This record gives sequence, structure tokens and C-alpha cells, in this order.
Amino acid sequence: MSIHPTAIVAEGAVIPESCTVGPYCTIGPNVVLGERCTLVSHVVLDGYLTMGDDNRVFSFTCLGIEPQDLKYKGEPTKLVIGDKNDIREYVTISRGTVGGGGITRIGGGNLIMAYTHIGHDSVIGDGCILANGATLAGHVTVEDFATVGALNPVHQFCTIGKYAYIGGGTTITQDVLPYSLTSIERNNHAYGINKVGLERKGFTPEEIKQLRAAYKMLLASKLNTSEALAAIREKIASGEFGERVAYLADFIAKSERGIIK
Repeated sequence: MSIHPTAIVAEGAVIPESCTVGPYCTIGPNVVLGERCTLVSHVVLDGYLTMGDDNRVFSFTCLGIEPQDLKYKGEPTKLVIGDKNDIREYVTISRGTVGGGGITRIGGGNLIMAYTHIGHDSVIGDGCILANGATLAGHVTVEDFATVGALNPVHQFCTIGKYAYIGGGTTITQDVLPYSLTSIERNNHAYGINKVGLERKGFTPEEIKQLRAAYKMLLASKLNTSEALAAIREKIASGEFGERVAYLADFIAKSERGIIK
């Protein structure tokens, strides 16, 4: 096991021999690491934190710290992190709160860039990118393969849909449509689909064509959201639109904060 002599590891922490713990790291007694994890230096792991395999955590990152919630009274809540994440410098991820279900969850294969904050009870899926300075309040959900841009503040209880791309500096106060491009440069509006990102993820030309048609109905027609949703569901029922569009329709229907159009 490679643990630097300046690291402080509490009795009870579980660290496999395949892990590397760099200088001046602090690991609490309720931390469980998976195989082949690397803590570069000056990393703080606290609380009931479980981490999967092959994660890299860079300097001055704090994981599993107390939630920034005045209602928190020291309950044994958790942070659960999956496999193969890169968590860069100065990232902070809070553990959950009792009122929010008690667990903050991070999936696998994510790039969480410097100075990102992920608040209590948030859920991050797989394959996401959170760019420098992304700031997620409590109870935020980021679905698979979404990109949250640099310096994006995201309001509590917002959901960012699968494959969405948010431009830097955009303030998010409602749900972000899956597959969409959303940017402050377009007055904090969605302005089309993330075509390049979808192509890179293996979407077929037909799937992209269907999504474009659905987005045209949603964003560029004279229909309101309810009318556009009904029209989209008609085309799903007729077989003109497939499962990608069906997911978009379900996302809109389930939104509680409303969607950014």
C-alpha cells in the first residue's frame, strides 16, 4: 500500500493495497475506497463516504463534507461515488441530508473539473462533464452524458436532461431539456439540439432528424408547451418518432420546475 507518511488515515478507514494516498491527505474513519484509487495530495475524505474503483482525486478536494444546510444536525448521511471518475482540484461534494434522502450520489466515468461544487442530495449520472466552477445547489440531478458549463449556477431541485450541453456562465433555474443546447448567449434559452455531442455518442442520422423535428415543434412553432407535447406524443404513437423522442416527452411531462425553452 502506498500511503505517504504525511497522510492522516483514521482507524476504521478501508483502503485497498492497490490505492495510492499522496502527501497531506486526511481520511476519516467511515471512508471506504475501491481498488486502484489515487489521492494526489491534500485531499480530504470525510463522513460516510464510499468510493468505487479507479477514481483519481486531485489536490485540495473535499469529499463527503458536511452539507451546507442549516437543518443538518450531524446525522450519519452518505456520499456514494462510482468508478473511474476524475475529480479535479478544489472540488467540494457534500454528503446528503435526512430531508433529502440522506445520500449524495455520483455515477461513473465523470470529469468533475476544478472548483466545482456539488451540493447535498444531488445525483450525478454517468459520463457527465462538470466544467470549472460549476455550482450545483442541493437536490440537483444531472442525467447521463450531460455537460454543465464553466461557472454555471444551478438552482435547487433542477434536473439537467441526458446529453444536454449548457454554455458557460448560464444560470439554471428550471429543468434543462435533454439533448439541448442551452446558453446565456441566447438569453438563457434552449436553441436547438446538441448535434455534435449526439453524433459523438453514436446517435443515428434518423434519431437526430426525429429530435430536430420534435424540437422544432417545441421551440419554433406557435404551440404552447402542452400543445407541443400533445403533438409530439401523437407522432410517437404513430411511429414517426422513436424512443429518443419518447424520453424527451416523458422528461417534459414529469418536470416540476418547468423547462427552459
